[in-house]
Amino acid sequence: MKAVHFGAGNIGRGFVGLLLHEAGYEVVFADVADALIDQLASTPSYDVHEVGEDPAVKTVDNYRALNSRSQEDDVVGEIATADMVTTAVGPNVLKFVAPVIARAIARRSEDLPPLQVMACENAINATDILRREVEQTYDGAALDLASRAIFANTAVDRIVPNQAAGQGLDVTVETFFEWVIDRTPFNGNAPGIPGATYVDDLEPYIERKLFTVNTGHASAAYFGYAAGVEKIADAMADDAIAAKVRAVLDETKQLLVAKHGFDDAEQEAYVQKILRRFMNQHLPDTVVRVGRAPLRKLSRKERFVGPAAELAETGVHPAALLEAMRAALAFSAPDDPEVAALAEILATQEPGEATTSITGLPADHPLYGPVRDLIAQHAPGHHAEHG
Repeated sequence: MKAVHFGAGNIGRGFVGLLLHEAGYEVVFADVADALIDQLASTPSYDVHEVGEDPAVKTVDNYRALNSRSQEDDVVGEIATADMVTTAVGPNVLKFVAPVIARAIARRSEDLPPLQVMACENAINATDILRREVEQTYDGAALDLASRAIFANTAVDRIVPNQAAGQGLDVTVETFFEWVIDRTPFNGNAPGIPGATYVDDLEPYIERKLFTVNTGHASAAYFGYAAGVEKIADAMADDAIAAKVRAVLDETKQLLVAKHGFDDAEQEAYVQKILRRFMNQHLPDTVVRVGRAPLRKLSRKERFVGPAAELAETGVHPAALLEAMRAALAFSAPDDPEVAALAEILATQEPGEATTSITGLPADHPLYGPVRDLIAQHAPGHHAEHG
């Protein structure tokens, strides 16, 4: 079995590549980073160091590496005979790898089973994004594409911190991971990947991850930054900060149980597991790294406004989520363009206008008023509006 994986960075090597290797695939890494590909191509193996509960060191070998820019034709040839294609490149990069995948699918022999395509990105339904990009450049009929490739959405979760200098290809990751895959496109022929979880409806698991892991992680970062703490694990070791993060996750838990029918005890166990992950002293994650891109994190469907808005629509006042948003508005980080853009909005727009600019909430939404009040308190020279 052969899998072509786009993205040979830390997540590609330390998560997706590792699991595919353990599932028995020969992995062909494709990336545009010249030095990284050269290093992979000249090194027979690398180690993944899992730290936390039940630490372990796992060795990955039986892989090859190609430069997807200078060796594009070779990558197309590999995909044309592969069983699977995966990505961990970032959602915004999918449009660049799609034409290569489209060319390869068109070249595949008709006697091969359909190519299995899964985008393992930190975005909701990223494979749908990739599929649409492939369709736009595919040189053939849509029906032909549907018979030659299967596109399955996934939800992935593993904390891979900034790596220490001098580690080479080795990657340090947390022991916990989750790879949830929509089984429905496979029609009973889903690939056997030990450690992956197959489900019939992915949305509850995507939202559970986003509104627990991402919401909690960012909350720890913003509350930790406000308290002058450098590392996420140290922030979570502070009882006051941990209590604030726990209060946020109590609110998102309330929403997830009501909306998706998760068992209350099962969701509580998930929350406890996530909180333990944030406390992992072996992961040198900083509040500044995790808190970056506050504008995106405060947008309408994201980790704070998304769940807070749904709670507000049911008559619940999301006090803890609003407190996390307040901390996010006060966050700063050097060289983060979103910090500068957020500061510009707060300095130049009236609180009501800024509320819509930042969160996308319309004036008639039940969360609009509480967020506008937060922004009014935060914005320089502004006072709370009434009405």
